[in-house]
Amino acid sequence: MKRSSLAWLALAGATLFAAGIGYRFGFLGKGAEAPPPAAPEIPIFDLVLTDLKGRPQSLGQWRGKVLIVNYWATWCHPCREEMPGFSRLQEKYRDKGIQFVGISIDTAAKIVEFQEKTPVVYPLLIGDMAVMENSAKLGNTRQALPFTAVFDRQGRLFSTKLGRVAEPELERQLIELTTP
Repeated sequence: MKRSSLAWLALAGATLFAAGIGYRFGFLGKGAEAPPPAAPEIPIFDLVLTDLKGRPQSLGQWRGKVLIVNYWATWCHPCREEMPGFSRLQEKYRDKGIQFVGISIDTAAKIVEFQEKTPVVYPLLIGDMAVMENSAKLGNTRQALPFTAVFDRQGRLFSTKLGRVAEPELERQLIELTTP
């Protein structure tokens, strides 16, 4: 190979490496976090959705608890990956006033089929595209899944995460929110 060809090849490799680093830290780093909206006063407890038996369920029934709302779908691989960790945390912190709620945009039949294979210990409710669009008020401007919003006991938005939430990361937040 000629010396100039090697120089161009090295330059192209360095450019691809720099682009990869920029993508990694720009999109998957800070970009993966959905910033909380400017006004964290969101009436999450006014939301009423249907459970898997067709009954209306108000998120207001969990007023006064630390509420973790996870938007998900049965076809979403990262959603399915994080749910066992959510179940573990729900069981571990139930007595400390923690409540997880999953909101899926699937049909009840699909959610029931999913739950037969992957047991979930917290309520799964059925949303629709309007509920998904409403998640933009929480910071999910990309309308992507999974999306998780954590609310303090007063119903104020504490944090959001677009993409899979690591169990240890979420547990640190739960400890912070439940420690006097």
